[in-house]
Amino acid sequence: MCGIVAYIGQREAYPIILKGLKRLEYRGYDSAGVALLNGSLRVYKKKGKVAALEESLVGKAVHAHAGIGHTRWATHGEPSDRNAHPHLSASGKLAMIHNGIIENYAQLKSDLQKKGYEFKSDTDTEVLLNFIEDIHINNGGNLEEAIRIALRRVVGAYVIVVLDQDHPDTLIAARKGSPLVIGVGKDEHFLASDASPIIEYTKEVVYVNDYELAILKPDELVLKNLGNDKLTPFIQKLDLELAAIEKGGYDSFMLKEIFEQPHTIYDCLRGRLDATAGTITMSGVQSCMQYLKEANRILIIACGTSWHAGLVAEYIIEELCRIPVEVEYASEFRYRNPIINKGDIIIAVSQSGETADTLVAIEKAKEQGAIIFGILNVVGSSIARASHAGAYTHAGPEIGVASTKAFTAQLVVLTMVALKLSNERGTIDQKRYLHLLNELQQIPDKVATVLQQNEHISALAEKYKDARDFLYLGRGYNFPIALEGALKLKEISYIHAEGYPAAEMKHGPIALVDEKLPVVFVATRDSYHEKIVSNIQEIKARKGKVVAVISEGDDVIEGMADDVIKVPEADEIVAPLLSVIPLQLLSYHIGMAKDLDVDKPRNLAKSVTVE
Repeated sequence: MCGIVAYIGQREAYPIILKGLKRLEYRGYDSAGVALLNGSLRVYKKKGKVAALEESLVGKAVHAHAGIGHTRWATHGEPSDRNAHPHLSASGKLAMIHNGIIENYAQLKSDLQKKGYEFKSDTDTEVLLNFIEDIHINNGGNLEEAIRIALRRVVGAYVIVVLDQDHPDTLIAARKGSPLVIGVGKDEHFLASDASPIIEYTKEVVYVNDYELAILKPDELVLKNLGNDKLTPFIQKLDLELAAIEKGGYDSFMLKEIFEQPHTIYDCLRGRLDATAGTITMSGVQSCMQYLKEANRILIIACGTSWHAGLVAEYIIEELCRIPVEVEYASEFRYRNPIINKGDIIIAVSQSGETADTLVAIEKAKEQGAIIFGILNVVGSSIARASHAGAYTHAGPEIGVASTKAFTAQLVVLTMVALKLSNERGTIDQKRYLHLLNELQQIPDKVATVLQQNEHISALAEKYKDARDFLYLGRGYNFPIALEGALKLKEISYIHAEGYPAAEMKHGPIALVDEKLPVVFVATRDSYHEKIVSNIQEIKARKGKVVAVISEGDDVIEGMADDVIKVPEADEIVAPLLSVIPLQLLSYHIGMAKDLDVDKPRNLAKSVTVE
């Protein structure tokens, strides 16, 4: 879950690495550091965000044409200067950065300590580096071979980049289970956890696969497997613009990404949905349509916000396609002994396409004969390569740690998959099918309408920002949106919040209700409307403060609630795409009112690439 950047070439390495670390800071921001090689290795590192590192390096010697950098999300060892990366080997001749977890580091450390090695940090990374150096010393000085031997013996996940004082023209990198992309320039190479630090310098990239080793010189890229066989690098063109990873005048990436949703949803629909013609064109879905049509069961595997998207999809697919759906936390699924039947469809949902638990879960399901369909945002990601087929969300880079536009894009794709499949299976009548296509096509404009209430929601945030707890309630399609709203508030404001099905509040949570508890009802007009009205009355009878997200023209709930946020009328199947927007804005504005960093909430990282 850390961010890595490296450079070798003719330019000054430090400015490239520093800018890259700032762009990767959403992946981790406990500490940051750089190692620069110019005759000797110089390592600078600092607890805190990249800005703290930058400030500490004013006036320091940073001239170099080769270097590595790292921004950390702590696993082994608390956030501190000593545990920050890069780490130096015992000899001081090797420097290394690492993203991942070495599970057998304790045994390796014990063995090295018996040989006289001393450790300056609490990290598994320093252990791996000294393990490499120990092999290097005893293996005739061939660093590449030492790395290969070491990586065959370690257990866990890693991306590593190693800088060798004795070979200043070479970087060596390797990957298993964590992302790594190489930028290919003219007599220069860039490495990073994703493409955002690279896009400014080159559009040509190589995505490194698991168990591959990259040996980089300014004018040469050699790719090998751990068996020392040479591989042919596959160079791809980046479909990414620099403006997409900059704030563009907004105060934060989160607010920018919330306001991008009319465009990202439109981009997700564009070229796929044609309501006039009554068609949905999705080549990835069509390529496995026979499997989908004949599926006895669909399992949706995801984590966090993507799991909530999967819950909405469960309702939609079962309603429209009449196929049983189960939604699984990937972190639980991978360790259970689940029953997978040949031909079961696994839909893996992940923004980054690198979520470690989801990746392991689908590999496990593949071994048992399941068909894997990926719904992802990042082209060329690990889950994309592991899937049999899939669909990209086209949401563009999402930099804010709390997912917003990626969530709505996932919902759009899942809804289109359900509509296309139900039409193919004949489980939806043509009138209903065409109605839902038209409803979905109108969503971008309706989201833009919701965003016009930004100032009203900001005022509500001021009113409720000092609450200690929130309860979010919804029914049917809006129950997962209540879960998502509660998660966003927890992530951004550090206020305790819980999401529940509205009817379940009588089975325990109603004991929490008093005059100090804000209860957020996701209560757009749908088939559950009368029931949710009764639930609101139950809260009001106990003096709870009711904030309701309602459909325009709903005078009944507006007359009962303390505060309302109105969204346009929409069919209940697509309404979650509208009702989630106010909850995103509410969490954002409460976080801002509490003077918190909404883009980088404490303890969180964007892409969870370790357990």
